[in-house]
Amino acid sequence: MKVSIGSKIVEGPYGGGNLFVKNLKNYLKKNNIDVIDHLDDNDIDIILLINPLKYAETSTYNHHDINYYVTFINPDALVVQRINECDERKNTTTINEQIIKSNKVADFTIYVSSWLQGLYIVKGLDKSNSAVIMSGSDESIFKSSKKKIDNSKFKLVTHHWSSNWNKGFNIYEKIDKLLKNEEWKERLDFTYIGNIPKDFIFKNSKVIKPLDDVKIAKLLKTFNGYITASLNEPSGNHHIEAAQCGLPILYINSGGIPEYCENFGVEFNENNFEEKLKEFIEDYKKYEKNLVNYPYNATKMSKEYLDIFNNLIEKRKEITTKRKKEKKVNVILYLIKSRVEKIVFNLYSKISIKLSNLIKSK
Repeated sequence: MKVSIGSKIVEGPYGGGNLFVKNLKNYLKKNNIDVIDHLDDNDIDIILLINPLKYAETSTYNHHDINYYVTFINPDALVVQRINECDERKNTTTINEQIIKSNKVADFTIYVSSWLQGLYIVKGLDKSNSAVIMSGSDESIFKSSKKKIDNSKFKLVTHHWSSNWNKGFNIYEKIDKLLKNEEWKERLDFTYIGNIPKDFIFKNSKVIKPLDDVKIAKLLKTFNGYITASLNEPSGNHHIEAAQCGLPILYINSGGIPEYCENFGVEFNENNFEEKLKEFIEDYKKYEKNLVNYPYNATKMSKEYLDIFNNLIEKRKEITTKRKKEKKVNVILYLIKSRVEKIVFNLYSKISIKLSNLIKSK
């Protein structure tokens, strides 16, 4: 099997999407799968579309390139699209539309959470040829181990590559303000790891610049608990990494995050945050025990991708035959539409000329 993943890998701290590509590529190679990141070969079995968005920094091709490939180079190639993005996440306005348009080339769609799948189904994407595969991080790096922690204060941490405000900075700012209060100052310590919004300053919290995955994993294990306040997050890697390191999660009820954190921490919303923070500190040991059975990791995730790839290849003839029929129908509809538009245009032109002549004669 030859799989093309439409994204290059960036070394060092970058983001969850980059780690997904890295983990999947490593797993496929270990299973003797030929993995490339381009469409130059004419014998690709599976094309995995990662990011069809215009000007995406890591993308190596988009849906237009895929459409050309399966039309003129290799009609037997099967196309899978992984969707892990939406406008709701960063208050943008064009991402959903671009993803929906790009999905027309996909034979199968994979979402990173049921929440995200539901969002796009409501917008018109087909549910029948889709599945949810939960994200996971590299368990050889992010793994629980005994740690010695100074328990004089509860040590709370979060980490994000993105500095977008929706990553939860309204809540992180609230924590920072709580730490001015004498009660909380004696009880809680908060650390933020990663990039922060321009002109935003933490006054009572510790800030650490972005770290690579090995350093992040080592540092996370020095904390008691983790918080994520990221809004409309399709899945996210940050809380998964923390959970794999054995940290209970204080998580916001938003996006796909509750699907990953339920039973492994305390859920909160913007109105009950301080109350839930107190509950989390008191009960975190209970959730710490549950994390021994945390189910989401890179190996499980990657195996599910490979299972889908194998299943699609078994149905290749059925899928490609259906695709060819759909393309013929689309061509016929296009020709009909073009013919109707031409007739309407000619009719409009004749009417315009007659009206113009009528006006001139008067």
